[in-house]
Amino acid sequence: MNTTRLFALIRKEFIQILRDPRSLTLIFVMPMIQLFMMGFAATSDVRNVPLVVLDRDRSAASRDLLSAYRAANYFHIDYDVTSEEEMRALIDGGQARAGLIIPPGYGDQVASGKGAQVAFVIDGSDPAIAGTALSAAQLIGQAKSTGLVVERAAARGQAGLTQSPVEVRTQVWYNPDLVSSYYMIPALIGTILQFLTVGLTATAIVRERERGTIEQLIVTPLRSSELMIGKLFPFVIISMLDLVLILVVGVSLFAVPINGSLVLLMAVSALFLATTLGLGLFVSTIAKTQQEANMSSMFFTLPSFFLSGFFYPIAAMPPVLQLLSYLIPLRYFLICTRGIILKGVGVVALWPEIRALTIFAVVIMGGAVLRFRKSLD
Repeated sequence: MNTTRLFALIRKEFIQILRDPRSLTLIFVMPMIQLFMMGFAATSDVRNVPLVVLDRDRSAASRDLLSAYRAANYFHIDYDVTSEEEMRALIDGGQARAGLIIPPGYGDQVASGKGAQVAFVIDGSDPAIAGTALSAAQLIGQAKSTGLVVERAAARGQAGLTQSPVEVRTQVWYNPDLVSSYYMIPALIGTILQFLTVGLTATAIVRERERGTIEQLIVTPLRSSELMIGKLFPFVIISMLDLVLILVVGVSLFAVPINGSLVLLMAVSALFLATTLGLGLFVSTIAKTQQEANMSSMFFTLPSFFLSGFFYPIAAMPPVLQLLSYLIPLRYFLICTRGIILKGVGVVALWPEIRALTIFAVVIMGGAVLRFRKSLD
């Protein structure tokens, strides 16, 4: 073995890598992104679950009960409503994941020593959060009840009480049995659509550039708009077919119920496709090879998987990552798919997410098309 030739080759490879800033960035930045995401976002801890409260008693006892739920760190009281309709609207729209209903006369029942009952409603569309929230709600209620028993025993000199002062009655909506496939199948629609459109669109256009066929298309009488539609349309059809296939398999094999409108689901999926196709176009403008396109697409797909709520609850993430999740289109699309399929909600409940997807579609697709046209000149 000639060490001179060997070291010369090694030196040449290092120089080639150092002279490629894009690959160098991917080599060092991507591990940091993975470490950041896995370290902070990849958590199964359930805390700060958004809670809506319907307090019909408005007494010192009811405020004391709310303080017990607030202090437990499992729930974060975000909404205070005056009717069950408002509470249902917030849970249907995904703004709240649980609801606490305190009936009128709760304070008087607690003071008189009679058993007081409160209702705790949980959004079961996410079994991981719902299971923990269900246990936490019951444990907090039991702890509060035990505390009242101890206080009364100390005040009256009694050894105990025969009836629990506070009883928390829980009810799980949308997915009473907490079947995990009901939660995962709707989410897979968004992740598969994003993987197909971003990855395949970027590599397909870069492949044309590598082979030199993109220049041949440019010199044809095709207009720029016709060229873009012709390149993107097949991926739209393929993605829609995948959507139908996922729904068929989910219903037939996993018995996932579809409670909402399929037309609305298709329309929201089309909005989401516009954003992912735009991301694929943008990747194609910065990548020169297919390998670089695949690696560059990871900058968009990796944060989406971790920050969209697909794997881990957003409420359990640090505040900085929660703010960043608002920049992830997949976050809004997952709320829509789970809301339509599991909850059967319509446009009114999902309007904030539909509006956000529309803005993303216009901005991302518009910017990507302008940049793509510029790169072809």
